[in-house]
Amino acid sequence: MDADKVFKALGDPTRRRLLDLLCEKNGQTLGQLCDHLDMARQSATQHIDLLEAANLVSTVKRGREKLHFINPVPLHEVYERWVRKFERQRLSLLHDLKQELEGE
Repeated sequence: MDADKVFKALGDPTRRRLLDLLCEKNGQTLGQLCDHLDMARQSATQHIDLLEAANLVSTVKRGREKLHFINPVPLHEVYERWVRKFERQRLSLLHDLKQELEGE
């Protein structure tokens, strides 16, 4: 995994929106994705290219169409490396402290 590429790809709201769209319905064409974006196909293609470079999206040609699919593996690797180690004990302790301080 190239974490820098993944974080760069995730750093843009349009690219996160594209991933959300593919999560809702995998295997969409560029035209289908652009229906939900307020931008030209050329701009959407540049965002998809960055997602592909980060290995977050893969494409499959079907005739003249190019279908885009989300690849959740790099997201899982980021989760395992950067999130999971912080979430259990520390977040539980922070949650308990927050509740105690707020009197809940």
